[in-house]
Amino acid sequence: MSTAIASTEERPRINRDEAALILTSGPAEQENHEFADWFSQLRFDAWKTFQEIPPPARTDEAWRFATIKALDLAGWARPVPVAESVASELIQRSSGGLETAGRMIFANDQLLSRELRAKELEAQGVIWKPLEQAIAEHEALVSRHFMTQEVVLGSRKYAALHQANVRAGTFIYVPRNVEIALPLETIHWLHGRNHSVFPHTLIIVGENSKVTVIDRFHGAGGEAGFACGVNDLFLERGAKLTYVNVQDWSRETLAFQINSTTVGRDASAINMALNLGGKYARTESVSRLLGEGGRSDMLALSVADGTQEFDQRTLQDHRKPDTASDLLYKNSLDDQARTIFAGLIRVEPGSHRTDAYQKVRNLLLSDDAEANSMPGLEILADEVRCTHGATSGQLGEEELFYMLARGIPRREAQRLMVFGFLNEVIERLGDKKIGDELRELMRRKFAAG
Repeated sequence: MSTAIASTEERPRINRDEAALILTSGPAEQENHEFADWFSQLRFDAWKTFQEIPPPARTDEAWRFATIKALDLAGWARPVPVAESVASELIQRSSGGLETAGRMIFANDQLLSRELRAKELEAQGVIWKPLEQAIAEHEALVSRHFMTQEVVLGSRKYAALHQANVRAGTFIYVPRNVEIALPLETIHWLHGRNHSVFPHTLIIVGENSKVTVIDRFHGAGGEAGFACGVNDLFLERGAKLTYVNVQDWSRETLAFQINSTTVGRDASAINMALNLGGKYARTESVSRLLGEGGRSDMLALSVADGTQEFDQRTLQDHRKPDTASDLLYKNSLDDQARTIFAGLIRVEPGSHRTDAYQKVRNLLLSDDAEANSMPGLEILADEVRCTHGATSGQLGEEELFYMLARGIPRREAQRLMVFGFLNEVIERLGDKKIGDELRELMRRKFAAG
């Protein structure tokens, strides 16, 4: 299997510290591990790219409506390993919940625990390892897929920042004709004031295989932090992937999540995001349909309150005929919260008989909340069916009055109505246990608000 990365003879060797992030005024501390030469070079090149790309400006269309001043990177420091007592606490806090085939736990980009419960998976050829280990042991496979897709929705600078610093994350490879019944789950914790993390998920689903993967991102406390994550999802012919991203960073976190999904012939991807935490959280999601008969479902729920800002940018890119995509994003906004949605359905030349939908709905619980929606179409083929739309509204007064008149407290009545509004997206997952887990997380946030 050939690699897309030039050999070490074609590239100069570099000091590993040169490729490390400098978020503070001085050089980063010595790392306690070695990367393969190709990966170290990749990090070094990405750091130079990050420095060369100017920060976003208010005039940039890709950052329209975004609060640019929230993007200040000054003051964020590299994370330090958590103490053993903290590690034990975080492992304990990560227990319970869903029944999984395996669970991996990180804190501050440090692996705390890896537990594979379905032992037969390794015998079937499934690879499920920390990214750092996979880089060393599966170089050809990782290098062919790691951040090979262009970042096109505005955050190329932050993708380069991620690439320059990434070391923690999950690598999953499911060979052909393997179905994993239970989900694989990864949990990332950010601990310590002003620390940063760069979680990465790389998933390759082989021909006619099936897997569900859950990524959970949590703040260990209420401290300010910086998170810059990327996930690369690849589906080969006939593959099925359900990917669930639960973003629950602390309320003072600046967060980026950049998603790339590549869908092959007759493959089917469901990509679900739940946004709960963060002060400013930007999510970019691109779905590229590269094979006839491919399908992509892009789902998202955002529960925003206080002064939270959730910035969501999407692209449904149809490059082959007879492909389908369906995007459904729902946002609940209270207090002075803001959401931004900018999405595009692009039908490339020759991609005839494309079937694509895009719908965004905003529920405003406060007169001070603000929802900005910019759906769009770019159609360069014939015989297509593409629709898009965005709506914003408030809770129905008649329905609310009906519930209040029957003795239901106002806050509880609002919660029930919000859950009814959001439930359509959860039902699209088609997994009751995961759906119940997502509802419980939303319930906790609503109760704490």
